[in-house]
Amino acid sequence: MKIHYLQHVPFEGLGSIAVWAANRGDSVTVSRLYQGDALPALDTFDLLVIMGGPMSVNDESEFPFLVSEKRFIADAIQAEKRVLGICLGAQLIATVLGGTVYRNAQKEIGWFPIELTDAGHHSRFFAHVPSGAEAFHWHGETFDLPDGAAWLAQSEVCRHQAFSYRDHVVGLQFHLETTPESAMQLIVNCGDELVAAPFIQSAEAMMARPQRFAMINRLMSGLLDEFAK
Repeated sequence: MKIHYLQHVPFEGLGSIAVWAANRGDSVTVSRLYQGDALPALDTFDLLVIMGGPMSVNDESEFPFLVSEKRFIADAIQAEKRVLGICLGAQLIATVLGGTVYRNAQKEIGWFPIELTDAGHHSRFFAHVPSGAEAFHWHGETFDLPDGAAWLAQSEVCRHQAFSYRDHVVGLQFHLETTPESAMQLIVNCGDELVAAPFIQSAEAMMARPQRFAMINRLMSGLLDEFAK
């Protein structure tokens, strides 16, 4: 399988997705949008992965690449490419499908459980994800569910944590690809967000129990296995 991913900042890469792809022998290419890389032709990839980033989907004046990126994502979905969006990536998908992205009631940073909806329990993408599983979070915005999308998961402080569209698009507000190394990159680069708040954990709390990263990475691999079918 040919995988292409869209990267918005140097410190948010593929994480465990790169390991999964390498183990399968898949080819991986990237558009580093923050440094002006071009977007690929649609016929050059099978799976598009849209990574996270600290900007908002609404920050087009500050980050002009968002305009062409949204058009590209819409074209990929229309072409029935497999598309996975993570955090900002999920919000971008929601936007191009007609949803609205806005500030969540609380920032959610750290390890918090996700609960599956009825649709989530029946989704092939979440067949391996137990309801109540802890996931890694780092976001301050959320989105309305686009028309035609299936709502798959929620958390205590964020209603729309995951959705699918048709059978080839998935958006995850939370992170399953995060490794200890990528979590530390977030802490180093976005540590000013770690203030005292009900749903913001300290760096120490986030990095405790490193086996949690291996657990979510296994869940990420299971979801990707479904995309590969």
